[in-house]
Amino acid sequence: MYTVDFVEFPSKTASASGRFFTEAFGWTATPYGPDYADVAGPGINLGFQADPEEQPSAPLVTIRTDDLEQARRDVEDAGGVVTVEPFTFPGGRRFHFREPGGCELAVWCSAE
Repeated sequence: MYTVDFVEFPSKTASASGRFFTEAFGWTATPYGPDYADVAGPGINLGFQADPEEQPSAPLVTIRTDDLEQARRDVEDAGGVVTVEPFTFPGGRRFHFREPGGCELAVWCSAE
């Protein structure tokens, strides 16, 4: 099963982005170092990446799965191209891909 459940945004300052959503909407911001913040509200999870080396150029829609290896096979079999090999981050693993129309997305699974 695949579910869109996270969007990651480029940010000039992740802590300021987190503070904004906390103050404006009452959502919870969780910092992961100086360059990353997760923001959670009712039915929404966002990430803000300020590290220029890891920052997406546009909002990055992230799809959740229970089987990252199968998701990669499905992406490639459908004509997608993996742009970032699977990597581990706090909470799980993910990879990025470009679909045939040119949009970059990611697929992730939680830590097992």
